[in-house]
Amino acid sequence: MRTIGLIGGMSWESSAHYYRIINQEVRRRIGETHSAKSVMVSVDFAEIVALQHDGEWDVLAARMVEAARAAERGGAELLGLCTNTMHRVADAITEGVDLPLIHVVDATADAVTRAGFTRVGLLGTAFTMEQPFYVDRLQARGLDVIVPTRADRGIVHDVIYRELVRGTVLDSSRALYRDVIARLVARGAEAIILGCTEIMLLVGAADSAVPLFGTTEIHARAIVDAALA
Repeated sequence: MRTIGLIGGMSWESSAHYYRIINQEVRRRIGETHSAKSVMVSVDFAEIVALQHDGEWDVLAARMVEAARAAERGGAELLGLCTNTMHRVADAITEGVDLPLIHVVDATADAVTRAGFTRVGLLGTAFTMEQPFYVDRLQARGLDVIVPTRADRGIVHDVIYRELVRGTVLDSSRALYRDVIARLVARGAEAIILGCTEIMLLVGAADSAVPLFGTTEIHARAIVDAALA
């Protein structure tokens, strides 16, 4: 088993789910007393959020490279970035350390393709839904991606940053997300990618007429695949 380096804290709620899923999966695969060999470098999310909304992506890239190098010094042999949005700087991370990065988009695209879907709706932060780093990579893997309308993107983004990253889960916001999902389905989405690690805290299978692909669980399992390969 290779040692997993996790870059977390964005937010810590979703990072805790990564840690739980990874260890549950290791135990399931190789035995009840086994757990994952891992090291986590966790950042202060308030600083990250401020830089994101100021568009300081070069600074953010430097922060993520610094965290990756800290994980490498701690013994990590591969990396998992426990956030979708910060994959915006994935290339800087792979250039900054001599470790493989298990990319959330690749793992998600593989899971969707294996399930037989080609046309998917995407939910996430505004950065994830609007900037090319995520949608283009999904499309390069053969998927047709539908993003919400501008108004719906605002709803999805605001719920993430005003509620979910603070650990707040509201039924009223779940109803809003259900409506956004329904509108994506009406536009032809065969499945929905939950492209933010916190969205799994809010919606589940009962909230959608089509299958949901939660990136937290998909990514965590892909990280285990790499660690045990």
